[in-house]
Amino acid sequence: MFSSSPFYAVRLLPIAAAARLLASGLILAVAADGIAADASQPDEIRQEKTLEAVEVTASADASAEGLAKPYAGNQVARGGRVGLLGNQDLMDTPFSTTAYTSTMIQNQQASSVADVLQNDPTVRSARGFGNFQEMYVIRGFPVPSDDMTYNGLYGVLPRQYLAAELVERIEVLRGANAFLNGGTGAVSGFGVGGTVNVLPKRAGNDPLTQFTAGIDNGGHALLSTDISRRFGSDQNTGIRINAIRRDGSGTIQNQDRELSLLSIGGDYRSRDLRLSADAGFQDHRINAPRPSVTPNGGIPDAPDAGRNFAQLWTFARERSLFATARAEYDLSDATTAWAAFGLRNGDEENRLANPTSTAEGVTNAYRFDNIRKDQARTAEVGVRHQFSTGPVKHTAVVSASVYELQSRNAWGGSNWFANGFLGDVLSNLNNPTRVSMPTIINRTGNYTDPLVTFRNQSTSVAVADTLVFAEDRMRVTIGMRHQQMNNREYDYNSGTQTKRYQESRVTPMAGVVFRIRPDMSLYANYIEGLTAGDTAPWNAANVGQSLAPQVTKQQEVGVKYDGGRIGAGVALFSTTKPFGMLNSSSLFVSGGEQRNRGIELSVFGEAARGVRLLGGLTLLDGEITRGVDGTLEGKRPIGVPRSQATLGADIDVPGVPGLAISPRVVYTASQYADVNNTMAIPAWTRVDMGARYVTEINKQLVTFRARIDNVFDRNYWASTGGYPGYGYLVLGAPRTLTVSATIDF
Repeated sequence: MFSSSPFYAVRLLPIAAAARLLASGLILAVAADGIAADASQPDEIRQEKTLEAVEVTASADASAEGLAKPYAGNQVARGGRVGLLGNQDLMDTPFSTTAYTSTMIQNQQASSVADVLQNDPTVRSARGFGNFQEMYVIRGFPVPSDDMTYNGLYGVLPRQYLAAELVERIEVLRGANAFLNGGTGAVSGFGVGGTVNVLPKRAGNDPLTQFTAGIDNGGHALLSTDISRRFGSDQNTGIRINAIRRDGSGTIQNQDRELSLLSIGGDYRSRDLRLSADAGFQDHRINAPRPSVTPNGGIPDAPDAGRNFAQLWTFARERSLFATARAEYDLSDATTAWAAFGLRNGDEENRLANPTSTAEGVTNAYRFDNIRKDQARTAEVGVRHQFSTGPVKHTAVVSASVYELQSRNAWGGSNWFANGFLGDVLSNLNNPTRVSMPTIINRTGNYTDPLVTFRNQSTSVAVADTLVFAEDRMRVTIGMRHQQMNNREYDYNSGTQTKRYQESRVTPMAGVVFRIRPDMSLYANYIEGLTAGDTAPWNAANVGQSLAPQVTKQQEVGVKYDGGRIGAGVALFSTTKPFGMLNSSSLFVSGGEQRNRGIELSVFGEAARGVRLLGGLTLLDGEITRGVDGTLEGKRPIGVPRSQATLGADIDVPGVPGLAISPRVVYTASQYADVNNTMAIPAWTRVDMGARYVTEINKQLVTFRARIDNVFDRNYWASTGGYPGYGYLVLGAPRTLTVSATIDF
């Protein structure tokens, strides 16, 4: 699977600093007496209780197993959802996965999914092309928040940003996963590096009434409440309500953010039937959002992290209404059927002026307005049956899924050919100039009532069988998915269909897990997937057109260790993905291929009493292996660092019951910002520090939390890229102090 490339020898030398960072962090694993001060543990603890008639657990996906138990330290779980294969223990699945718990999310005062994934050594955060969508770069491949699944359903969540307070678990499955999840990546063309699954909150066995108030040093404030109850003689029915309001300027100059979120989740459980449903509404607006920067001829020095070079008349807003329902029924002791449905109605509106910058920081931009209205529908059904053939145990699964998206779009721009280059908005990164809002002179589509511009549909049927034998030490999973894509594009102004793609493909999957001893598993997998083709960028002669769907391939081997209190993993992988690029005639065509190979090391759990660790190291060898004219072959893809590492600790302070500190170090190596590898952003290291104190006030449990991100106020470009072929830069956030108090009534 891996060649004798110098990647495995010479190329590993530059990452010595990252390896030393990981090693030095492990020194933090010293014994510390004290108590584990996790005020948000009640939801996990409630899972242990058994009622007289039925066992009630906080089962987000209506499964009989419920949520996987938290691992020692309660920062990650012992397993999670693996697509159509259902919930699996981390030692039994032939994939690299991590599930982050609500305890960790709350203790770190995470605001979004990207904040949580900063703890993952295989993930870095970027931004969507031209907007403020969160982009998660997993194994060097961008995965937009479009590709997140909600309780296993694709395309249901708000498209650009999701408040972390909604979340019970965030599960990361690394690597190509179209076989496992069906729709993931089928519409957006991403999803190759991995997928992120969000689990909603459920009512635990004990009543919960929790209120949180917080603020950062820039004045951005938070108010939230979390309420749950169970009903019925055997407590078989539960409801949980979350309400969040954020408002204020924050630590970036002149940038104001507002977010309102309301979600309601319910569940019902009987001996054979399990039901769950969720509904939510999120309204998120950013005024004068600091934009990404496209370099022109060189990388400018990172300006002051608190400076805002946005124009004050720019904004981004997204409103989403979303809902899901899921049912699981035991047809017999050996057979279970399930069905799920989800929908989302989304409205987005943006007024942007994203600059291009010279190496000296001189910028040029133009006004760009756009409006988008989405209607997404998704559903899946399946049956799981257990049986035996002699000494071999089988778990067979048949599943079918469908995803449909209809999108209405319109946009307009000011004079993007002014001043001999792109834009009529002139400024400077280090000394921003406030420019009057230019007039729109180019319009495409009906801005007040946009027409349908594309309809995408993905349908698939999958079958799989997991065989268990050799005294339950060997697990072999084989399967295939028939996936069909039907994507149509329409003219913005007339609504006439301009292009249609129909593609179908049977993609295989094979995985094996072997327990060489009770605390150690070896695993391997091979998986293929069908994803939508890339879309031609603004500078292409065929701008806006999409390429035909493409097939991605992945091979992976690894080892996992479970010492009961401490766990670790090592994975080696190779993933190839075709991509589109401009030819000599400025046409955007197929013909490129990117291959990312790498090694991942991870550690988690409780290294000693009161000392919890979470982090790891990723080494990446990204390469363009095929290009239209051969000139780019051998180049490193945009935004793929050679190494990245994250190490965090959560330590109870000896002698002070209820007090804990949580240092974290995040490192990312240099990244190229252009396909010719002539421009690169420097490597960066960021230090974060948190603390919390749990006490009782008037017999009420109160948790005080404080966190400083970017302790040394480092100015740095946090990422480059995030969309194939584009090396735009995102500036890291300034030093930010956030404090909060949570009261459990």
